[in-house]
Amino acid sequence: MRDNDSLQLAIVPEVKFELVACANGQQIGVATLDAPQSLHALTLNMIKLLDATLEGWARDPQIACVLLQSSTDKAFCAGGDVRSLRQAILDHQGPGPNTPNQAFFSAEYRLDYRIHTYPKPLLVWGNGIVMGGGLGLFAGAAQRVVTQTTRIAMPEVSIGLFPDVGASYFLPRMPGRIGLFLGLTGAALNAQDALLVGLADHAILHSEREAVVTALTQAAWQGEKSQDVALMAQVLQRFHAAPEQLAASNLALHRQEIEQLCSSEELIELCAVLSDYAGSATYLQRAAKAVAGASPTSLALVWELWQRRGMSLAQAFQLELIVALECCAQHDFAEGVRALLIDRDNAPQWQPARLAEVDAEQLAAHFIAPWPSNPLHDVEKEKA
Repeated sequence: MRDNDSLQLAIVPEVKFELVACANGQQIGVATLDAPQSLHALTLNMIKLLDATLEGWARDPQIACVLLQSSTDKAFCAGGDVRSLRQAILDHQGPGPNTPNQAFFSAEYRLDYRIHTYPKPLLVWGNGIVMGGGLGLFAGAAQRVVTQTTRIAMPEVSIGLFPDVGASYFLPRMPGRIGLFLGLTGAALNAQDALLVGLADHAILHSEREAVVTALTQAAWQGEKSQDVALMAQVLQRFHAAPEQLAASNLALHRQEIEQLCSSEELIELCAVLSDYAGSATYLQRAAKAVAGASPTSLALVWELWQRRGMSLAQAFQLELIVALECCAQHDFAEGVRALLIDRDNAPQWQPARLAEVDAEQLAAHFIAPWPSNPLHDVEKEKA
């Protein structure tokens, strides 16, 4: 390989942007995550590229709508680049201002909030793996498409973190205690599950994506968000997959058991019931195993955030930033990433090791801001 070839490869962006012409003279802005080796895990650079481009497209009257997708079939986005976050922890301990991880989480949550409040129709094509930070990009879009291979999850308790990227806002808004169950177990959702809990709007076969884009180019865009979102929804409805083309909903199948398993008002009792599940359902067996192996502090954080349900979207992101940075200052996050993704021994040494040993004072410290002004204090001003 020539030296200039190496340089060219080194500067290839992890997100690609293009404009697709519409019949009425406007354009569709298409953003494509393109980091296939990491399953499009979000880096700070990717976040900045997306945020800046979405901001520009929002102001451009020529852009009728936006499509966010990935370049591969296996995943939309597998989450944030937690390996780099762990290294930043090792290099710079502490939750205070100006740490690398504050820059990452602040930028990520600001981008997620922008998507939730975007002034134009924004469609996310959630094919394959949609996890963690990927769900942050997906959950707030005006129109969210799942496919026959979609696998959504927030498995942060297994790496010593907590379901963030707005999960403290959208998990409590799911029916019953399903959101609490998902937060504590990291259980995966298929397309039918996502529709059931309101995390998706349309289920379409992945093979239809190009046809959908072509149909969107023929739409009569009006330039007014509510009308154009409704117009986009009408286009997408024409491509809905038949129910028999999708796997059955695990949540629907096990809804009654999930509500019973999560019925306790005491976290220790609830987690004991979950981890001791002895039934025959594979889906619930996996959930039980996940709870048994999760970081006790992470489980406690899920519970504490659940008690704070009712926050506005902006308040949720602001609080999650505080909690995330405190997780970076504590032991379990770096240890969980090491055990599951670096050394892959799948044997994290949590501190503390048992839920009953989680100190109330240390848990409360996760909710104390390390600065006089939250870096996300202004997000509500950015509303569409």
